Amino acid sequence: MIYRAIGLMSGSSLDGLDIAFAEFTETGGKWNYQIVEAGCIPYTNEWKMALAASVNLPALDYQLLHTAYGHYTGETVNNFIDKYNLHHQVHLIASHGHTSFHLPAKKMTAQLGDGAAIAAATKLPVVSDLRSLDVAFGGQGAPIVPIGEKLLLGDFSYYLNIGGIANISVNNSGYIAYDVCAANRILNLLAAEKGMEYDDGGKLAASGKINEGLLYELNAMSYYSKPFPKSLDNSFGTDTIYPLIRNKNLSAEDALCTYTEHVAVQISYALLQHAQFAAPQKLLVTGGGAFNTYLIQRLEEKLAKNNIAVHLPDEKLIKYKEALIMALIGVLRWREEVNVLSSVTGATESSIGGALWLGAAG
Repeated sequence: MIYRAIGLMSGSSLDGLDIAFAEFTETGGKWNYQIVEAGCIPYTNEWKMALAASVNLPALDYQLLHTAYGHYTGETVNNFIDKYNLHHQVHLIASHGHTSFHLPAKKMTAQLGDGAAIAAATKLPVVSDLRSLDVAFGGQGAPIVPIGEKLLLGDFSYYLNIGGIANISVNNSGYIAYDVCAANRILNLLAAEKGMEYDDGGKLAASGKINEGLLYELNAMSYYSKPFPKSLDNSFGTDTIYPLIRNKNLSAEDALCTYTEHVAVQISYALLQHAQFAAPQKLLVTGGGAFNTYLIQRLEEKLAKNNIAVHLPDEKLIKYKEALIMALIGVLRWREEVNVLSSVTGATESSIGGALWLGAAG
């Protein structure tokens, strides 16, 4: 079977809406894919501010934003379809939405972006609300990308995505995954102090010095000693980590250098918990952080002595792996097949997650 789907992803780094139009082929349970077209639509300052402030809105205003962002998402998809002349080619859309609240301990997660609004705007079937069923089953609702790594990218021992939050997947024995630490969300906030959207290539971090006291405090955070499965809310970075860094009154360069080292340390610690040292192993790295040359260099140095090689795929997969996998999750939901793994999230059972909205009556 061949499926052509659009996947949508908005990460905690707030850089924009990632869109990937992909073709999936399934033959005898084996999946292949091709990213046909992809792009990131940057958020305006107004949308960045609205999404970042959503957790503080009154209930009615929050719901109005949920609806407005859904219509915005739908119109953005329409523009993408127009740009690449994809009319009558898209079978369905799978939208992750933008996470606002994530409280799995209370069996609640919420992503902005009303699926009904997207379906109404595009007149296409839409799968949204991808995490809620897993959370209802007692799972973390995150990470959800491992199903796609397993079906599409199965040649690696480990998978690392460095976005607003860094998360890993382990494919050595069984399949587990979890959030490691806040990443680009903090690095971008620190770079903003120098008037930059992000630290290009980690150049600012590379010019700074590690503050050992701050590094010790960061590494001592209680989250890191918790057993998996586990996941992070965006507020961990913005409300806990960032104020701790700023209270040290460091230069932006030294703060970036220290936090970059912290990210590299926590990722390497996490991977080494699962390492099988007898044979060479490969780590696939994707997400915006894969372009942070200094961070990747620090990570490579820490992992090389443990026989783990870092692999950076082509630029399209680095940028759009999560959007690609959202599209696959939507296809699996359409096929009524498992698309969230309980071995990853800790739910009582694997699930077929996602609300389905039919954008046209026939």
